[in-house]
Amino acid sequence: MHNDIQALRAILKSAKTIAVVGLSAQWNRPSYFAAKYMQEHGYKIIPVNPRYAGLGQFPAEDILGQKCYASLLDIPESVDMVDVFRKTEDVLPIAQEALQIGASCLWQQLGVENQEASNLFLSQGRRSVTNRCVKIEHARIFGGLNWVGVNTGIISAKRPIN
Repeated sequence: MHNDIQALRAILKSAKTIAVVGLSAQWNRPSYFAAKYMQEHGYKIIPVNPRYAGLGQFPAEDILGQKCYASLLDIPESVDMVDVFRKTEDVLPIAQEALQIGASCLWQQLGVENQEASNLFLSQGRRSVTNRCVKIEHARIFGGLNWVGVNTGIISAKRPIN
């Protein structure tokens, strides 16, 4: 597993495109908050969530200005990291798809730790991170924990002007 600071730094330096599985379009959800932070720090974010990809009862919509896809297999470009905001038991099929598209890193968010998925990635010579928040780790390693990590422009004490 690659949960030490040197490995996390290397992953975050080398990854340029991040597919975020389970990314919500709701600004107050942790997945949105983390993805927006990463986008503002130069990463390309690719949303993956069938709910927002035009399947089911909702029309297709963009998230953070990017087209949303129903599956990793639908993404037409290369992906460096797959960041997973799903339940632990949902991760293995996501890891299998991530391998199919050539992702070099599987990142499981806080509270998500599927060892089988992690071992699958590691057995292929790829990187795996579990039970870590990509936003928190980036801020911790690269000095973005100003204002207790919330100075991203999403959360504000100012009331909206009506």
